[in-house]
Amino acid sequence: MTTTIYGIPNCDSVKKARKWLDSRGIRHDFVDFRKTPVEGKRLHTWFDRIGAEKLVNRRSTTWKSLSEADRAKVDAGDGPGLIEDNVTLIKRPVLEHGTTIMVGFSEAAYAELFNQ
Repeated sequence: MTTTIYGIPNCDSVKKARKWLDSRGIRHDFVDFRKTPVEGKRLHTWFDRIGAEKLVNRRSTTWKSLSEADRAKVDAGDGPGLIEDNVTLIKRPVLEHGTTIMVGFSEAAYAELFNQ
């Protein structure tokens, strides 16, 4: 089963997640979404399955710098379109493992997912 982590390499949560996987010998691919943008179809899947509340980092400086009109787009269902232009709005990391999608890093949640 393929495991992929999406994020940016200097993010502390991404570093913790990758270190946790590495220390347990769990093979994974890493996608730096600043260098390889997440395509629209995948963003729509994330929004449909996880929702904007979990996926959008509303504490980020990117979110705070958006206009009220742009912020309203997320609640109106146009989150994927806004994120395509502002990838740092995504909470990190996003982990895909089979059909599972997780946002953020939780040692307990990863341990449960990978039966560790």
